[in-house]
Amino acid sequence: MLPLSEEASGLARIHLADSLPRRWRHVRGVAAKAEKLAWMVGADADVLIASAWLHDIGYAPGIADTGFHSLDGGRWLLRQHFDRRIAALVAHHSCASFEAEERGLADELAAEFPREESAAADALWFADMTTGPDGEDLTVGERLAEIRNRYGPQDLVTRFWKRAEGPLMEAVKRTQARLTAQPM
Repeated sequence: MLPLSEEASGLARIHLADSLPRRWRHVRGVAAKAEKLAWMVGADADVLIASAWLHDIGYAPGIADTGFHSLDGGRWLLRQHFDRRIAALVAHHSCASFEAEERGLADELAAEFPREESAAADALWFADMTTGPDGEDLTVGERLAEIRNRYGPQDLVTRFWKRAEGPLMEAVKRTQARLTAQPM
């Protein structure tokens, strides 16, 4: 049996590399950053890395269902008998609850997946929100600006980030404080 993170990277490759190459580049960058952050989550290192590999699996053709990639990814992972905790981290990554509200799916997300508040969840959000669409390192400000430019001012993604920015920045600050306490 493969270690969890190896299984996750293989699934991500199968479902994203050919069909969504730009998303695949982003996922690879997020996973690489998660590997560098893994020391700070101790026993949860493999959970963090696996979640990073799988965080955008819900965009993949054949997996995307509701149009809300976080929920679609979490549901698909459960159908594949993947670890429930990883499915929940995927379902709630990067302030997904705010997007769920915009899409009218907040009750479903909350009922199906518990939201975890932990160093692993913070590190996943940090890795996602400091990695650009092509896998490049960005500041959170640059990443949010890139998202807003890509989607435009009226899109629901832009609307949800206006509300989610505060909680996201708190998770980023907690991760930065952990990094400062003991750098990578």
